[in-house]
Amino acid sequence: MPAYAIAHLRDAALHPEVAEYIERIPGTFEPYGGRFLVHVTPHEVKEGSWPGAVVVIGFPGIAEARAWWDSPAYQEIAPLRSRHIEGDIILVEGVPEDYDPAVTAKKLREAMAAE
Repeated sequence: MPAYAIAHLRDAALHPEVAEYIERIPGTFEPYGGRFLVHVTPHEVKEGSWPGAVVVIGFPGIAEARAWWDSPAYQEIAPLRSRHIEGDIILVEGVPEDYDPAVTAKKLREAMAAE
């Protein structure tokens, strides 16, 4: 099942370390099958507010995403970003190709009826 590293980045300061981070990050996730799906591209806010930028990196599975995050290669460069950009980063597992949201809705209805 695919997994994703999603970053909501705010208050980015222009700094040479940020450029170095951007140059080096692809090499850290490639060994784990990762690739950029979204990288600081324009976004439209439809509800609420979302200041800043979005980054999404796709991985074959959650194990690969975790291994990338914990890898010495990524941990070595992470401070180049975190010293200059505030943000939130999550790892999240995707749904299988045959995912049916109706099944989730049914379970929700059953749980509410049991209360």
